[in-house]
Amino acid sequence: MIKGLAITPPILGRISIGKMVEKNGKRVPEKDDQFTLTSQIQNKEGWVKHPLDEQLRSKAHNQKLRSIPVRMIFNDPELNLRAEYSLFDRQTGRPVCIGNGETCQRLTNQGVEHHPCPSPDLCSLAQGGLCKPYGRLYVNLDESDELGTFIFRTTGFNSIRTLAARLSYYHAASNGLLSCLPLQLTLRGKSTTQSYRTPVYYVDLTLRDGTNLQQAIQTAKEINQQSKTVGFNQNALDATARLGLSNAQFEVNTEEGLDLVEEFYTEESSKAEQQPIGSRSKTIPKLNQDDGFVQDMQKGLQGSVRAVN
Repeated sequence: MIKGLAITPPILGRISIGKMVEKNGKRVPEKDDQFTLTSQIQNKEGWVKHPLDEQLRSKAHNQKLRSIPVRMIFNDPELNLRAEYSLFDRQTGRPVCIGNGETCQRLTNQGVEHHPCPSPDLCSLAQGGLCKPYGRLYVNLDESDELGTFIFRTTGFNSIRTLAARLSYYHAASNGLLSCLPLQLTLRGKSTTQSYRTPVYYVDLTLRDGTNLQQAIQTAKEINQQSKTVGFNQNALDATARLGLSNAQFEVNTEEGLDLVEEFYTEESSKAEQQPIGSRSKTIPKLNQDDGFVQDMQKGLQGSVRAVN
């Protein structure tokens, strides 16, 4: 194995809740209120949609795509979701400093150095919104390639925190059979003071519709037993993935870093982060909001109340 090259899960496509659009001669990110599945190919209009995008929309009766059935490849939650504080060089896309809130690896003229990581709010190097949490969730969508993944990338605390919690909870509840559980990505929304009461969308991981936890665990046990019967070794797969990820100082390469800088580290968002909270309203990017999404959530909440009663 080539040293210094992080071996990450093979990526077949991307899952996003937004897209890049051109405004005033600049490419800027535009948030959306639904999922979009794309390939890894771009044209003048942006990322080319993956064929699975249309297939999933047809199953959703061509409604907005707000849930996606997925399967985890690994049992270890931290192999499925990779997350850390990340600072990139905005010109080259090279990772400069990667930390976990306790320690960090920082690229200097003398090489990679290890330092304490106080989190972006307390780090002098991270001032001005230069450092953000960066999460990558790897999921399997295509049963024809059981080791291929689609990647969901985010710098949002809501998505990272929710996904990390769900993965660890399902792992514990299923006695470590996370890769065998029938799961789905679900788009959720909420309003906060900082969002000025407008919906903020984030990604959650839930059991598939119509499945409760006991049924899901029973299904996972059956799948696990069938896999062992044919000789499938999940523990060895997790160990191999862990070894590949640790083969380099930084998992993210320059090519991915350039995409991230364009998508998540825009000039507009940096200005908004540097301003006092009370003066940010003019620089907050508008979401592609859909009143129907809010109505859908309200109906879902009403249904939950009726079910409890």
